[in-house]
Amino acid sequence: MWRCGKGVDRRWFLPPGLSRCRHAGGWSRSPASRHSLVRYAHALLFLKIAGGLYLLWLARRAARSAAAPDKPASEAVRHAAQLGALYRRGVLMHLGNPKAVLARVAIMSLGLKPGASPEMAVTAFGGCVLLGVLIFTGYAVLFSTAPMVRGYARARRWIEGSLAVFFAGAGSRLLFSH
Repeated sequence: MWRCGKGVDRRWFLPPGLSRCRHAGGWSRSPASRHSLVRYAHALLFLKIAGGLYLLWLARRAARSAAAPDKPASEAVRHAAQLGALYRRGVLMHLGNPKAVLARVAIMSLGLKPGASPEMAVTAFGGCVLLGVLIFTGYAVLFSTAPMVRGYARARRWIEGSLAVFFAGAGSRLLFSH
């Protein structure tokens, strides 16, 4: 349990950073931006190459992490962080997550058709905000429990090795597909 002064549970401060970043860019991923990508195919090609290289970079990081020796339990415990630092970590964690952007594009593209009203856009965006807050808070509570931390420590190499293979395959497919 991450406790800070006067009994405040620290795990409640990372999800707002994740959610804030997720929803701040929500409007930019609307159908208008999707139509711009169709109109400017060279931009889509650039995004495809950049995305493929990014996935290969993630694969390399995951593979290096999987190959790294396990740390003793005393080193695995994080020291107390300032609440602002936890919030900032949540924002940066979200910015480094490629599936977050893809999920938002998919939700907004499916939920908003070209003739959608502004009310529909606000409703879709509000629903995404609510779901994001609930989901990220649930993740923070669930994955900070002692059994989950121990389980991850036992399975860390397999999880990170699997991610390395997945990211390498996805990045290669992006780069070498027509």
